[in-house]
Amino acid sequence: MAVTARLVVLASGSGTNLQALIDAVEAGRIRAELARVIVNRSGAPARRRARRAGIPEECRLLGPYLRNAPDRAAVRRRYDADLAGAVAAEQPDLVVLAGWMHLLSTAFLDRFPERVVNLHPALPGAFPGANAIEDTWTAYRAGEVASAGVMVHYVVDEGVDDGPVIATEEVPILQDDSIDTLTERIHRVEHRLLVDTVATLLEERRPGSTY
Repeated sequence: MAVTARLVVLASGSGTNLQALIDAVEAGRIRAELARVIVNRSGAPARRRARRAGIPEECRLLGPYLRNAPDRAAVRRRYDADLAGAVAAEQPDLVVLAGWMHLLSTAFLDRFPERVVNLHPALPGAFPGANAIEDTWTAYRAGEVASAGVMVHYVVDEGVDDGPVIATEEVPILQDDSIDTLTERIHRVEHRLLVDTVATLLEERRPGSTY
């Protein structure tokens, strides 16, 4: 079956979730083309992973937009609108946020309704934001939670990690866990859940879907 689906991945960091997608595409588990990877940090290892896989990549920094710009909100919208234009040029079926450390505004999201998905290392409604694993561990040590988790959700507005949930999986915290061993297990679940969810979403959108 010919590959017709197209993915764009936005990443900011090490790119391990991007690598999981790359490996799944190469193995045929995700029947899609990774059309482009965009990073917002020039030194992000995710960029090197894309290059090694032969995927077109680029870096779009927010910093230049902020120079001599008193209205940060307006700058953010302009950056997001330009980012949306670059992504739209690839005609993606899905836009995957894989460790993307920039809160997208409606200037971006309105261009891709029900096509932007995010991976977050916490259960729905728990520990939004960039420090979810650390926050989960702190809560566990305080006796407030007994497990961690991972979710994949749609990004539909400017809320933080609170869009409609697509898939979720609990990650038990073991008695002999350290934050490092817990983090490692969470990352393994992240990689698997992201790949499975993206593959399922693409299958559900074919054939005959319009975007």
